[in-house]
Amino acid sequence: MDKPYFVRAEWDAQAGVWVATSDDVPGLVTEAATIEDLDAKLKTLVPDLLEANGCMPADRQVAVELLARRFSIAIPAPS
Repeated sequence: MDKPYFVRAEWDAQAGVWVATSDDVPGLVTEAATIEDLDAKLKTLVPDLLEANGCMPADRQVAVELLARRFSIAIPAPS
């Protein structure tokens, strides 16, 4: 198995979804309400996109590294 395909996920607060993109997987842009749903979706979508773009590894094993980022603002309780 080659190196994992790197996928970034960022929280879109307005839409209420995780948005995933990747420079390693041509055409990858997808979203899901939870990080668990996104991970499950990527298990099918990444191999499908690699196959469609002629990038599938010879051994057909696809490892995905998912890095998720979510920013929030902490508001202190009134004293």
